[in-house]
Amino acid sequence: MADVERLARVRYVRETELADALPGADVLFMWDFLSEALAGAWPEDCGPGWVHIASAGVDRLLFPGLVEGDAVVTNSRGVFDEPIAEYVLGLVLTFAKDLHTTVRLQGERRWRHRETERVTGARALVVGTGPIGRAIGRRLSAAGLAVAGAGRTARDADPDLGLVHPMERLGEALAWADYVVLAAPLTERTRRMIDAAALDRMRPSARLINVGRGALVAEADLVEALRAGRIAGAALDVFEDEPLPESSPLWDMPDVVVSPHMSGDVVGWRDELVRMFAANLDRYLSGRPLRNVVDKTLGYVGSQRETADQRG
Repeated sequence: MADVERLARVRYVRETELADALPGADVLFMWDFLSEALAGAWPEDCGPGWVHIASAGVDRLLFPGLVEGDAVVTNSRGVFDEPIAEYVLGLVLTFAKDLHTTVRLQGERRWRHRETERVTGARALVVGTGPIGRAIGRRLSAAGLAVAGAGRTARDADPDLGLVHPMERLGEALAWADYVVLAAPLTERTRRMIDAAALDRMRPSARLINVGRGALVAEADLVEALRAGRIAGAALDVFEDEPLPESSPLWDMPDVVVSPHMSGDVVGWRDELVRMFAANLDRYLSGRPLRNVVDKTLGYVGSQRETADQRG
């Protein structure tokens, strides 16, 4: 944070000190992006005019006091896109080549020959058409998969995702896919969108990969679908409750890969997050438009100069 400290007077606080620190502050850098303390600490007036979060997701910031106020919200778009896309490709290869079973059998000293699957020609549906979803689409396409998307706006020939289905027709798109990758933001519309009905639309041979938000999936419904063999497997990097409780049946399921919310965390990610904030702080202090501004009502990320037409 040395570059930031050269530009501004910085106060570091914990959750318990947040309410006292916010009044009179010009900028809030929400480093703990998993914290839910901000809503309860947000002042009715004299709060920061700019809030930046050290993550791509902003769902924890979109409470009424912040959404309805004048504060500008920015996120860390761009830091996690490619690392998460690489992680998703790794998970697809893990399932196709049954690598998770190989590792398990090695630990048991068991020699069991199996045949594996091709990824070339397999079909992947990426739910979420933001920067992370687009990076995933490009990476999977390069590996030979047929890719489609699902998002707020339908498109016939998206450069990264090909055919993009509207969310209203998600069920039809789920039935097409061998891999369903969740990279959508968490909103009231997307909360638990993968429930029993959605899982029933998926192929019995399909796998679900969630690198978005845990609450996109109704976990109890997923557990039931996996136990009944209605889908073939799941790879989950995010969960409704984190850390995932030891009592969760997901830990012991043979066709489930559990990872601790790490898909975007590559070596050097913290430094990159701070560099992004420091660059934006320099723009803020010099009166230039901020980058990665979030439309608090739509979850859109762009620059302050873009118009509604440019937002698509």
